[in-house]
Amino acid sequence: MSRFRVADLRKGGGESGPLAAVTAYDYAFARLADQAGADILLVGDSLGMVVQGEETTLPVTLEQMIYHTRCVVRGRERALVVADLPFRAYKASPAQALDSAARLLAEGGAEMVKLEGGGPMVDTVAFLHERDIPVMGHLGLTPQSVHQLGGFRVQGRHPDAAAQLVEQALDLERAGARALVLEAVPRTVAARVTEAVAIPVIGIGAGPDCDGQVLVLHDILGLDERVQPGFARRYMDGAGQVRDALDAFCRDVRAGTFPDDEHSFD
Repeated sequence: MSRFRVADLRKGGGESGPLAAVTAYDYAFARLADQAGADILLVGDSLGMVVQGEETTLPVTLEQMIYHTRCVVRGRERALVVADLPFRAYKASPAQALDSAARLLAEGGAEMVKLEGGGPMVDTVAFLHERDIPVMGHLGLTPQSVHQLGGFRVQGRHPDAAAQLVEQALDLERAGARALVLEAVPRTVAARVTEAVAIPVIGIGAGPDCDGQVLVLHDILGLDERVQPGFARRYMDGAGQVRDALDAFCRDVRAGTFPDDEHSFD
């Protein structure tokens, strides 16, 4: 299949329907998600929580994002690779954002960067767009603002907040954003945002009326038993299956049944 590129991001989704996006952090899972038909592989700073065990995404560094992006790119054949700009790598100024984004593209191999927020970030999006850096916006629940928001809470429930989300989405589109992630907002609000803008809106906890959906890989596979977001569907009991396999390995080793003749060299 031909590569999915930034230019292929279309309102309404892709050739096969709504866009399917999956977070990925390493070569092996990126390769599997790509083979499964994901249109977008998002190297999210969520790796801080699901890979590193941090409580928030805030400690993730630009160097870590470059490293994980490079791993994902090696496993990709078709999907578009989008990398998050981490908290400390773009908020100081548009110039800082440009330097960080350029490194994610040049060193990490990403084809697009994602940044969180509207308001002051609109100028940053325009600055990057004018310098040929494709940008995906992110509104609603923005994890890098977890302390400002008072926790991981649904956003846009109040009419004024909903109207603000629509205006922020339009501002990001006018600034040059090529797509938008909308996280943890009521489905009616997500539908309003999706209808208002001409760029594709990719939902996560935003209902079925968006142009695509993204989920964290570890939520899809059920690899983390500590947290189950209300909007995420587990497609397998990954934690249980992995634990069972490792338990069987430990039993075989202790029983002396592994390695056997089949798994030994003459």
